[in-house]
Amino acid sequence: MKEDNLAGEGRDIVGKVKEMAGDVTGDRSLQREGLSDQLSGKVEKAVVAAKDAIAADGEPLLDKAQRFTRKRPLASAALAGVIGLALLNTLRGKR
Repeated sequence: MKEDNLAGEGRDIVGKVKEMAGDVTGDRSLQREGLSDQLSGKVEKAVVAAKDAIAADGEPLLDKAQRFTRKRPLASAALAGVIGLALLNTLRGKR
């Protein structure tokens, strides 16, 4: 995972350089490309961090979810309700 994190960091840095070069030269296309690279780098780093967090103790995510549901059934039901309402509101907004 360290290689993935370094790749994300590298893309972020290259994006900052491109953005600055675009600022200096007035090249808006280069600025946008730099911002896009920065966003891609940040997303890569976030994905790596999420993967590391999920696999930190070697326990699969499904097992963690099942254990949480057994320990806290009311909190699990409330969470499912909130997610359901959010999905419902999202779908209503698309019409």
